[in-house]
Amino acid sequence: MHTVRDTFFVGAFAFACFSPVHALAFDLDTLAERARALAEQTYRAPEPIPRVMRELSYDQYQGIRFEPASSLWAGSDSRFQVMFFPAGLFYTHPVRINVIEGEEVQPLDFRKSDFSYSDPEIERRVPADLGYAGFRLTFPLAAEKEQNQFLVFAGASYFRGVGRDNAWGISGRGVAIDTGLPRGERFPSFVEFWLEQPSPDDHTVRFYGLLDGEDLTGAYEFVATPGETTRLDVKAVLFPRGEIEQLGVAPLTSMFFYGENTGRPRGEWRGEVHDSDGLLIADGASGEWLWRPLLNPVNLEMDWFAVERLAGFGLLQRDVDFSSYQDLGARYERRPGAWVVPRSEWGAGHVVLVQIPTDTETNDNIVAFWKPVEPVKAREAYRFEWTVGFGPGDPVETGLARTVNTFVGDGSVVGGGNVPGAYRFVVDFEGGSLPRQAEGGEVLSRVTGLDGTEVLEHFVEFNAALKTWRMSALVKPEAGKSVALRAFLSDGENALSETWSYRLPSDNDILVKRR
Repeated sequence: MHTVRDTFFVGAFAFACFSPVHALAFDLDTLAERARALAEQTYRAPEPIPRVMRELSYDQYQGIRFEPASSLWAGSDSRFQVMFFPAGLFYTHPVRINVIEGEEVQPLDFRKSDFSYSDPEIERRVPADLGYAGFRLTFPLAAEKEQNQFLVFAGASYFRGVGRDNAWGISGRGVAIDTGLPRGERFPSFVEFWLEQPSPDDHTVRFYGLLDGEDLTGAYEFVATPGETTRLDVKAVLFPRGEIEQLGVAPLTSMFFYGENTGRPRGEWRGEVHDSDGLLIADGASGEWLWRPLLNPVNLEMDWFAVERLAGFGLLQRDVDFSSYQDLGARYERRPGAWVVPRSEWGAGHVVLVQIPTDTETNDNIVAFWKPVEPVKAREAYRFEWTVGFGPGDPVETGLARTVNTFVGDGSVVGGGNVPGAYRFVVDFEGGSLPRQAEGGEVLSRVTGLDGTEVLEHFVEFNAALKTWRMSALVKPEAGKSVALRAFLSDGENALSETWSYRLPSDNDILVKRR
């Protein structure tokens, strides 16, 4: 974590009055001085849009559609274009949009005529100066003359990206503040953007964002590269207004309703419903790759994974088999993963996983982010750089076998283990240097119980039906405690797989309720 140990200075106030001008250069340093000056001031919440727009129904808001022909840069030689969202519904305040063309910065005014309206009465009520809620970036991903959406910024500091063949799913954020803590999470917002027009040959687009909130301000530079995996390079300079208990860097937000490792809600016909099925962490110091399957817990759950030197973390959708979901509308098998790689020195810290109970797939209930060990103090500047990639499959080839299935059952039933209070875990590994057949070499299971979890038995065998190696473990937690496990496959000397990690709260839907 790079910390600039200097105090804010009042002389930078001039930047807080920034207005469109002819500029010799607009860059992150310019914007950072504005964010620094803004942090010196008392936070003022943005003015809300008119009540009539805030009270639109979902269908009414969706009936206001941006006309693609009105896209920014549609009449230029640039391969990129920009579409806009109107403020309304849960987008309760507009964001300012500016365009950088060469050395000139100009504001982009809201134009009511750029939208079509399914309801004439709604059209009549939309103010001429309503403002934009955010924007969508488009690029010819599939065919040269067809514009495809690949990145969306709208709402607080949220953004979403997709690769060429993905459906929309996981989100990123500019920052997370006290997520999961008792005092409650706060949501700083991007309040202004600057979009830099690409040249005709550019395959990347650059833009800037100013963040403001009760706890901090921030200056951001983004460089987006669309493709099979869409890459977003991020540089951020943050200015806390006060001490922050839990600063979440490079946060990711996803949804896990239920999966192969959980019970299925009564009446559900689909096998699994989730945007992501696990958290992957790479520790650059130890070389360990760790996979933690996700849960939809009964109560809020938080896990902290200590990392000395973070090489990467992400929420992934490893199960890309349609038969697992059977949903022709949602197409969960096409949801992208998001993989974060630090591009500056972040130091020691924790990857934090927050899992929130939900009774519907419409709620994002999974959050993952990096938290620095060092406390975050007021009157200092914190600089972070990272890349987040949105795309299919695992982000890198590790040379290790990966987890492809995790099943959890009641260990007290016949076939599970017949041990009261126990659980049966069945985990499939594939790839890496694992033998492709049962006689291909020695494969051993290494299973460790943590926090009082007793491992009663474990073994591994070749699963010829799936061409995987299946680890099975019967474990028993202390009464009223969570199951906590770590496991990997070995040839006796070296690890053959990533580390599989699991924590199952005592209040769960696995154990059979007996009358």
